[in-house]
Amino acid sequence: MPRPRQCRRIRFRPQAHYFKPQGIPLRALEVIELSLEEAEAIRLKYVLELDQVTAAQRMKTSQSTFQRILSTALKKIAGALIRGQAIKIISEK
Repeated sequence: MPRPRQCRRIRFRPQAHYFKPQGIPLRALEVIELSLEEAEAIRLKYVLELDQVTAAQRMKTSQSTFQRILSTALKKIAGALIRGQAIKIISEK
């Protein structure tokens, strides 16, 4: 049985939940889902420009877990930008 997930602190609620290429209807696009914790990791690291240790402390997680969340988020965003996919920020699965 896997270990239960710990609650992570998220202090971010997006104003927009979808981002998509201009001029293409959403129904014609593949949608990539970005979790709120991935969006929060991006916000802490690149918007607030915090180092990973401080950002991990703010999210109440370890630095290695923060790095894994950040890496997953960047991979999803990069893939969506290169492939012309939509990005949907979701609460949780």
